[in-house]
Order: sequence, then C-alpha cells, then structure tokens
Amino acid sequence: MKISDIINNAKDPFISFEIIPPARGRSAREVYEIIDELIEFKPPFIDVTSHAADSYFVEQENGTFTRHIKRKRPGTIGLCAALKYRYKVEAVPHLLCQGFNRQETEDALIELNYLGIDNVLAIRGDQLQYQKDQTTGREVNEYALDLVKQISNMNRGKYQEDILDADESDFCIGVGGYPEKHPDSPSMAADIRYLKQKVDAGAQYIVSQMFFNNQDYYDFVDRCKKVGIKVPIIPGLKLLTRKSQLNSLPHSFAVNIPDDLVKTFENAENARERQEIGMAHAVQQCEDLLNNGVENLHFYVMQDTLLVKKVVKSLNLV
Repeated sequence: MKISDIINNAKDPFISFEIIPPARGRSAREVYEIIDELIEFKPPFIDVTSHAADSYFVEQENGTFTRHIKRKRPGTIGLCAALKYRYKVEAVPHLLCQGFNRQETEDALIELNYLGIDNVLAIRGDQLQYQKDQTTGREVNEYALDLVKQISNMNRGKYQEDILDADESDFCIGVGGYPEKHPDSPSMAADIRYLKQKVDAGAQYIVSQMFFNNQDYYDFVDRCKKVGIKVPIIPGLKLLTRKSQLNSLPHSFAVNIPDDLVKTFENAENARERQEIGMAHAVQQCEDLLNNGVENLHFYVMQDTLLVKKVVKSLNLV
C-alpha cells in the first residue's frame, strides 16, 4: 500500500519509524531484533536509510594524512524485502543522489518494483568527501528534485534510454522537508520554493527533519500551505539522550536545541538522568503534536530502540 493511501485512510494517529541497515560484515539478526522490538506498535511503514561510499582521513605518525575509502553500507533493498514479506509492514527505502548515478538508481527502482515495494523516499543525501569516477555517459542527479523527476518519469514509462512500450512503475514518492531550513538553502523562503518544486514534480508526501521545538514544525507547515503545498507533512522526531548529541545533532543536521533543554541536560548528574530528560521532552513534543491534530509521528530510531519504545508506550496509541 502507498504511504499516501495509508495516511489518507488512517482513522487514528499512528507511529512509524526509520532504521538503518547493519554495518558491512554484520548479521541482519541485529536489525531484526530492533524490528521485533518496534513491531508491537503496529507501524504501517518503516523507512530504511541508504548510505553511499565516502572517504575519511587517518593521521600518520609523521603528521601527514592518508585517505581511506569507506564502502557504502549495503542491505537497504534486502531489508525492505524482509520488512514487507517477513513482517508484513510497508517498507520505504531511501534513494540518494549523492554517490549514485541515474543508471544505478534506475536499476534499484526496477528491483524494488519487482519486489512489490511501492514507496521510496527521494533525498539528496549528505555531501560526500569521496566522489567515485563516473563512466562516460553516466549521469547523476544533483538535487532531490532531479531524483523525483527521474522516479516520476519511470512512473510514466520513461527510462534512461528509449525503450519501446516500456511498462510504467507506480511508486509513491516521499521527500524530506526542513522546519529550520536546509543548511544549503540561501533562505527559508527559497527552501520552501524548492520543496514546492519537488511536490509539483511528483512528491506525494513530506517527512520533516528532526526538530526539538514544535513551533518550528507548525511554522514550517504554515509556510508550506501558503505556497500551495497540500501533501501530508509528517513530523520527524529524535530523542535527545546523550550529552554528546548537544554538539553532534546541530552539527550534523543543522537543528537547534532549545536552550532550556540544553541547560537541563548539562546540569544532569548522570547518563540515566539525561535519558529521562530526553524522553520527557519527547513525550511532551508528541502529546502537543497529537493535541494539535498531527496524526502520524515518525521516529528516527538509530540505537535508541528501548528508549523510543518507552516514549511510544506512554502515548497509548496502540
């Protein structure tokens, strides 16, 4: 079932999740254990992230640095198949511009289509230090808008090369939205215009970047409505549970953490108290969103499965 249909047909608020495939060389068992923990909340869909190859530098004893290539984290498509057929949950694989050319993207879409996976999230992805050499004639999608257009073209039977009587795909396309502005956008107004272009090109729903102040989300939804964006906008939520996240989350995701939450977190005596503070803030966020008519809460799980479970259980939605 398409995500747009799930949202439109929902009679009650529901929870969805985003997980990551296991690292290269790790068993799928560890991610199945995470899904086993989350499945009790009856999520109608679960997102699975995608990771391209990237590079990193290691300092040597003589003070020089050597560059190393970190291979991509595999398993997104296989994990999506397991979600759909082992767990009977709709899977939403992430498709990236960064690190993949259009031909590779088309191949992935064909495989997903064969598997009966109807939904994809089209995102640009993080800027990479490593850019692999592209074979002559292989094009890349520079922006998420380009990726949305490619998927929409396949939905009309238009592939990278001219194919006579090509079959049409039927993907439901989701895209990301940034309540506090994408870090590369010149202004909030421009960011909303770019988002509107993606919707006009075929995106059928939006999942927001994490935020810690609900007013940022409400203002974002209002801005979207004013420019004519009518598709559902799902709020993305992340638990603040570790002191290191006070720096890592703003740095990595360009989000602001309310100062009163920062102070409370900094004054906590131990890790357990910080977890309690983070969960209490998340519960407060969720209850406020639900009380203001939001019908789908989307959690970025990562390694916080047990804490996310405690938050969701307190909402009594299942």
